[in-house]
Amino acid sequence: GIGMGMTAPVSITAFPAEDGSLQQKVKVSLRIPSQFQANPPCPSDESIKIEERQGMTIYSTQFGGYAKEMDYVNYAAKLKSALGSEAAYHKDFYFCNGYDPPMKPYGRRNEVWFVKE
Repeated sequence: GIGMGMTAPVSITAFPAEDGSLQQKVKVSLRIPSQFQANPPCPSDESIKIEERQGMTIYSTQFGGYAKEMDYVNYAAKLKSALGSEAAYHKDFYFCNGYDPPMKPYGRRNEVWFVKE
């Protein structure tokens, strides 16, 4: 019953298929604002889960504009290429992150994160 406003980033866990496209299975994560983290409100919808994300080291790339699925797939491929075969990271998922509200037309920030193993 309490409005928390926009949180950033909005983080989508993407599960790539063999061809690099995204499977239909996705998980959307929103950051709980600091003042609610010690005692988060209990969701009224059972499909919503509260999870604690542990600290992680990531490889990241950033891009602008209104990001679509293909943008995330393309930037994930570019990041994979830039890292080469030497970097150890989880290959079964990655994070697609957006930082801006829908009404912001310019200076938008999006990121792809690979989690270091």
